[in-house]
Amino acid sequence: MLGAVLVAPFMPIAMLFSLLASGEEALRRLLSTKEERDRAGASDLDVERRDKAIAELGLDQTFDGNWHGAAAQFLLRWYSHSSHHQRFVVLAQGRILLAAPPKRVSVRRDERMRVVAEIPVGEAVLEDPLPAYESNKLRICFKDGSWLALTSEESRSDLHKYLMRHPEPGEIQSTEA
Repeated sequence: MLGAVLVAPFMPIAMLFSLLASGEEALRRLLSTKEERDRAGASDLDVERRDKAIAELGLDQTFDGNWHGAAAQFLLRWYSHSSHHQRFVVLAQGRILLAAPPKRVSVRRDERMRVVAEIPVGEAVLEDPLPAYESNKLRICFKDGSWLALTSEESRSDLHKYLMRHPEPGEIQSTEA
């Protein structure tokens, strides 16, 4: 209750800033040149195509949906090691490593990371399923055809850049993202 009482006076101010930001965006669109409007339209169309491709490939889901596949079994083991929702993916010599803090933490999360799973390259490979689009989606594909979707914090992460430089799935060198 105390939190609600303390936050309530700031709500109208936050709503006013939101309204001002919307007005600024509308004014910017209204005063933009034809070139800028065409560029914005092309960008919106590209985002729409990317989102459609993400839905078609099923990347808006965590895994392929086959609970008997290697991906689902790996996912169950992976979550049993740590309840934290974020993982770090590291490509090491011949394997994919996933690290996480031991439990849900917000303070010094990076310092408490430990490797919770290791996947040899013979069992799975990391791929960028949407190389034509700037997206934050990656996929770990297992040899049985099942897969896990990964969402990076940025649209072109270090892993995306690595995969663009090394298109062969079997040639994993040491890198970190």
